[in-house]
Amino acid sequence: MTKKILIFSILFLTGISIFSQTVNDIPVAQIDVEYIQIVGTSRLFSNKVTIEIDFGQQSKFFSSGNETQVKDADGKILKLNSMIDALNFMSLNGYTFVQAYAFAVEGQNVYHYLMKKRE
Repeated sequence: MTKKILIFSILFLTGISIFSQTVNDIPVAQIDVEYIQIVGTSRLFSNKVTIEIDFGQQSKFFSSGNETQVKDADGKILKLNSMIDALNFMSLNGYTFVQAYAFAVEGQNVYHYLMKKRE
């Protein structure tokens, strides 16, 4: 019995953490567009990437860029380990991979992944 409660608790907490991430104050799973683009920028002296989600949202003229970054339930920027981590995250939120390309900007790799919402 306690094993079932433990498994249920883990699944419940995982479900909460999956659906509590937001972009521009919109829960990722509830973004109502057909296509999104993940833009990942490699960090200096780190294996991690900074992830931004572009779904066509309007940006403020003098913004810090934070409205395109994925935030957790506490409003902190979500740190993902790699672009594959970002792909898996978006897959859990109802998107499927379409296409990718990358290029370098000032010595940093910038990855662009196009995703489509699953029907």
